[in-house]
Amino acid sequence: MLALLAIATPTACRRADVPVMLRLGYFANVTHAPAIVMLDRGFLAEELGPGVTLQTRTFNAGPDAVEALFSNALDITYVGPNPAINAFARSHGEAIRIIAGAASGGAALVVQPSITSPAQLRGATLASPQLGNTQDVALRAWLAGQHLATTREGGGDVHIMPQANAQTLETFRAGRIQGAWVPEPWASRLVIEGGGHVLVDERTLWPDSQFVTTQVVVRTAFLREHPDVVTRCLRAHVRAIAFLNDDPVAARALVNAAIGRLTGKTLSDTVITRAWSALRFTVDPIAASLRKSARDAAAAGLLDSVNLDGIYDLGALNQILARAGQRAITP
Repeated sequence: MLALLAIATPTACRRADVPVMLRLGYFANVTHAPAIVMLDRGFLAEELGPGVTLQTRTFNAGPDAVEALFSNALDITYVGPNPAINAFARSHGEAIRIIAGAASGGAALVVQPSITSPAQLRGATLASPQLGNTQDVALRAWLAGQHLATTREGGGDVHIMPQANAQTLETFRAGRIQGAWVPEPWASRLVIEGGGHVLVDERTLWPDSQFVTTQVVVRTAFLREHPDVVTRCLRAHVRAIAFLNDDPVAARALVNAAIGRLTGKTLSDTVITRAWSALRFTVDPIAASLRKSARDAAAAGLLDSVNLDGIYDLGALNQILARAGQRAITP
């Protein structure tokens, strides 16, 4: 789904008076609420100023967004940690930089009512949003900790079937899968609309219940060519995070209405309230959790061991925070 919005750009953002296009990616998920808010509240349009053309595109899962970055079809995107790690590794540390955090929490393994222990998953089929995406890696890592083997091809003790989140709700309700590790609002929809229950709330697996779910990633080339545009986008992002935390009731209604426009259906009040309670919106990318995700992906055979030094560029974010009297973030 593409949306074009002509907005302006300052002269400092231009090269030889050539108009700048910012192509922004995000998901129609509650975990991507900062992107939805900065677009719907007009924060991004206000910060970019005259002369920049904004193009937005929605995705189902991170690997597709990363492919768009690699094909030069996207400049900045909201994405989970593992697709960002894959992009950094594939490009030998050149293609992308993480420039801010967006959300923590909001992911769970939801299973059929008859399943009450990990041992009952042997022989089961579980879904994830996409092979190698953040929830896919989290699921494989947790299963390995339960001594349940998986393979990239869907074999092993537990069969993992990557599929779109909307399809997962259908297959779960039909009984064709026994569970799924998914982000919000899909975890809540599997519980409320699908009759499932949470076997693993991912927050319970992390120190202080904090782990990066969504972060902001930029093409390194775009950052070098248009640093002012990136800074302005981050200012809008910081404003969106503040709005989400300062007025959660209004923010929840705004995000739900936007999800309805993007997907054709709003979430029930019960679903979005439950999903919202599982999330924390923050500009902190929670770097320690990303590094563990990289180790988990390598252990699952989805990624070679990778040196993540240089994956973060928080300079612009920290300048914005300093001006607001807030502490700098050290990755």
